[in-house]
Amino acid sequence: QVQLVESGGGLVQAGGSLRLSCAASGRTFGTYTMGWFRQAPGKEREFVAAVSGWTGSTYYADSVKGRFTISRDNAKNTMYVQMNSLKPEDTAVYYCAAKNDPYISRRRTEFPYWGQGTQVTVSS
Repeated sequence: QVQLVESGGGLVQAGGSLRLSCAASGRTFGTYTMGWFRQAPGKEREFVAAVSGWTGSTYYADSVKGRFTISRDNAKNTMYVQMNSLKPEDTAVYYCAAKNDPYISRRRTEFPYWGQGTQVTVSS
């Protein structure tokens, strides 16, 4: 079992940057594959990025590739996403998620553990 808590959301102007953090409980954080998802009002929750626990390999949605960078610090049990060149269409509640295997996935149904989410609002 792992518990996840997101932080770092807020209001930013288009073109600005934010860094979200996801703090995880548990002594086996390093073995979990972690992901970021987001959900805008009236839309389904969508994949943003993921990072493998074993290899550190990363995977991004096309919509954020080149603007967002996912990373993790296993010593701190924390995952991050650095979001640059933000656009109004990035406005959403951002969720971190975890699964206890090394296989990167963009499918939210494969992640059993979720945080409560943090709001990101990008103004034009």
